[in-house]
Amino acid sequence: MSQTIDSAGNVNTKVLKDMASEEKGEIARLSSFVGAIAIADLVKTTLGPKGMDKILKPNGVGPGNDHITVTNDGATILKSIYVDNPAARILIDISKTQDDEVGDGTTTVAVLAGELLREGEKLINMKIHPQHIIEGWRKAKDCARKVLNDISFDNSADDAKFREDLMNIARTTLSSKLLLIDKEHFSKLAVDAVMRLQGNNHLDYIKVMKRPGGSLKESFLSEGFIIDCKIAIGCAKRIENAKILLANTPMDADRIKIFGTRCKTESFEAVAEIEKAEKEKMKNKCDKIAAYKPNVFINRNLIYDYPEEVLTQKGIMVIEHADFDGIEKLAAATGGEILSTFDAPERSEKVLGECKLIDEIMIGEEKLLRFSGCKSGQACTIILRGASTHLLDEAERSLHDALCVLAATVKNRRVIYGGGNAEISMSIALDELAKQVKGKQALAIEGYSRALRQLPTILSDNAGYDSAELVQSLRVEIAGGNKSAGLNLYHGEVGDMKKLGVTECLRVKEQALVSASEAAEMIMRVDDIIRCAPRPRERM
Repeated sequence: MSQTIDSAGNVNTKVLKDMASEEKGEIARLSSFVGAIAIADLVKTTLGPKGMDKILKPNGVGPGNDHITVTNDGATILKSIYVDNPAARILIDISKTQDDEVGDGTTTVAVLAGELLREGEKLINMKIHPQHIIEGWRKAKDCARKVLNDISFDNSADDAKFREDLMNIARTTLSSKLLLIDKEHFSKLAVDAVMRLQGNNHLDYIKVMKRPGGSLKESFLSEGFIIDCKIAIGCAKRIENAKILLANTPMDADRIKIFGTRCKTESFEAVAEIEKAEKEKMKNKCDKIAAYKPNVFINRNLIYDYPEEVLTQKGIMVIEHADFDGIEKLAAATGGEILSTFDAPERSEKVLGECKLIDEIMIGEEKLLRFSGCKSGQACTIILRGASTHLLDEAERSLHDALCVLAATVKNRRVIYGGGNAEISMSIALDELAKQVKGKQALAIEGYSRALRQLPTILSDNAGYDSAELVQSLRVEIAGGNKSAGLNLYHGEVGDMKKLGVTECLRVKEQALVSASEAAEMIMRVDDIIRCAPRPRERM
C-alpha cells in the first residue's frame, strides 16, 4: 500500500498494484449496462422469421483462419466473439446455457436481458436503488411464469394432435433459420427422428451427417446408424444378425512405445526374432478378440495388415478408423461397450453390440456403412445434402435447434402460441400487477412489462413493418379476449396463431425468461469492477 498527494493536497491511498484498475459506483454500473446492451443490440437483428444473418470471419491468416461462418443462430454468434466487458460475458454465458438446456431461444434470452437492463438504467437515472428494482423484477418474473403456465396447453393425450403440435413447433423453430424454404420437409424429418426415441431424450441416438452435393430437399432420414468407414479387404460386405465388438486399442504394432528408444542387435536373425515375438503377441491379442465370438470388429484406431488378416481368416468383419464421436454413438445405439483390453470373454453377452444388418450404401459418390435394426431400436441418421459446406453447417445448426426443442417438448408436453402472444399476455398481466403494488417496485414491474413488449416490437421491426401499430393492435386483441392472437409477419397483420400453426415449447420460453431475469439481476447488483494487473513477462 502506498500513498500519493494530489494537486489539492489530498492524500490518496493506493491499494492495487500498478496497471490494475478499479471502477466504482455509477461508472461501474454504466460500464456494465453499456456492455450488456451492446451485446443485445448485436444479435437482435437476427430475431424472428425475417431476421438477418451475420458473417463471422476469424482474425489472422493461414489454413485454419480461412473458414467463414454465415449464421443467424445467437449462440453461434456470441460464442465466436471475444469481449472484454464482464457484463457482456455474462450475456454470452446465459446464451450458451440456453443452448445447452433447450437448444433454442439463444437470441431471445440475450435480447430480453439487454432490454431489462435498458429499462433498469432508466430507473437508476431516476435515483431508484438497485435493490428496489430487483425486488420488483422478481415479483414480475413470478407473475410472468404463472401467466406462461396458464396460457399453455397440453395435447399429449391425443397422439394425432400432439404430433401436429410437434410439427408446428418444428416449423416455427425452422422459420427463423436457413431451412425456412424447405421447413415442411425438415420438420417431418425432425419429428420422425424424435418420435423414434419414444420419449427418451437421448439425442445421441440421432446422428446428423453432412454430405456436400445435391440440394437441401434431397436430405433424408435413414433408419439405423450410418458411419463413414470402410470394410477391410477380403471381408464380407454384408452381415446379418451382427455381433459387434467395439474397441479403442492399438492394432498397428503391439510394442512398448517409448519416445526415443532404440534397439541394438548383433545380427539380422535377432531382428527377425524380435519381429516374430511382436507378431506372436499381436496374434495372441487377435485370439483374445475372437474369444468374445463377434462377427464384426470395429476399432477406433488403425489396424495393420497382419491383425486384419488374422481376424478375417476367423470370419470376422474388420472395420478401422471409426471416429470417436461416431463409435460412442454406435455403442449407445447397439447396446455395446467400448473395450481397450480383452481379458474377460465371459462378459461377451454384455459387451457385444447387436444389429440385424450391416451393409454398404452409396450417398453421392461415397460409400458409407449402415447399421440397421440396432438393439435400441431408436437409432437413426439424418443425411444432409447441400451445395456448400457453409450451407450444410448452418443447416446442421438449424436442425440441431429443432431436434433439441422437440425433445424438450416431448418431455415437458406443454405448448404455447408464438408470434409475440406469450410476451404480450405476460405484459398485460404485469401492467395489472403494477397497479396493485405500492412503492418504487411498481415502476420496476412496469419496466419489466415494457421489456417484454420489446420482443414483438423487434420482430416487427426486423420484418420491415410498423411495429408501434402492430404491437398495439395485438395488445388490444389479447386484452379483448382473443387468446390465440399473434403477429403474422408474412403479411404484416395480427393473425390467429392457432389457425396458422405458430406454436412454441413452454420450456424454451420459460428458460429464456428465468435466465434473462437472473442475468439482469446479477448485473444490476454490480457497483465495483476490479481489473487485475497483467502478469509481466520475464526474460529467460
